[in-house]
Amino acid sequence: MKYIDIANGPGKVSAVIQGCMRMPDLSAEEAAKVIRTAYDCGVNFYDHATCYGQDGAAESKFAEAFPLTGLKREDIYIQSKCGICVDRNEFDWTKENILSSVDDSLRRLKVEYLDTLLLHRPDVLYDPEEVAEAFDILEESGKVRYFGVSNLVPMQIELLKKYVKQPLVINQVQLSLEQSQLIDQALYMNNKTTEFSINRDGNALDYCRLKDMTIQAWSPLQFGMFGGSFIDNPDFPELNKTLGELADREHASKAAIAIAWILRHPAKMQAIIGSMNPDHIKDVCKAADITLSHHDWYELYLSAGKFLP
Repeated sequence: MKYIDIANGPGKVSAVIQGCMRMPDLSAEEAAKVIRTAYDCGVNFYDHATCYGQDGAAESKFAEAFPLTGLKREDIYIQSKCGICVDRNEFDWTKENILSSVDDSLRRLKVEYLDTLLLHRPDVLYDPEEVAEAFDILEESGKVRYFGVSNLVPMQIELLKKYVKQPLVINQVQLSLEQSQLIDQALYMNNKTTEFSINRDGNALDYCRLKDMTIQAWSPLQFGMFGGSFIDNPDFPELNKTLGELADREHASKAAIAIAWILRHPAKMQAIIGSMNPDHIKDVCKAADITLSHHDWYELYLSAGKFLP
């Protein structure tokens, strides 16, 4: 497994993160096998959110399963996200909701602290001073060690940083070979012949690198927002051909190569895998041991339907 140090945050965290969104559908024994399989593959970072499962069911299932793994709390990093309120159909970054969400997560997870807390999608009505007050309380109480955001553009982060004294160490965003808007626009600047030139995220990738924020890539094997996997999908023949050739060369799977493409980027990103299949977890975690060349990276990028201007 490849490990990175998050600037102003935790050190030696795995480049591959085990996402827990689908965990509510598992038995405690099955969930324990997922947690332990990921850990045995070198993963020490587990990603949650208050909206994963009804009433935070993913966090509850994780807590039920964790004692069965033989692991200790200090062996792993637990991250959760708050702000998406499915029951109310709104995003909520009020001080009250942040504090109560963390308390609920700690109760469900049966832990005393979160390693990282991310604000999950932007609440367009948020008061940054309220967020700052909530973060101060969470830090001083020891309930949260590090803070970050998810799906935010640079100016939203800048406004938050004006008031929040804690470093914002992570921005969790969507990125895959097919959903590569984070990377595309820099190539096609001023090119009116393609939508790839549209700046959709305010140069979030370069901003995060400048500000020492670690990018966490969610849905690294998906096309569209929730379109499904592009692996072995007949709608992506060229991409799968290139993935297959590199997979054969590296004695790995196409999925591992697609994850390795993300990890090859010099921004030192983390990639979140969401599989609950232990065999698939073992397979995909091999991505961290694959180093693609400069040429490999571009070959994959272009086979995903991009072009050089």
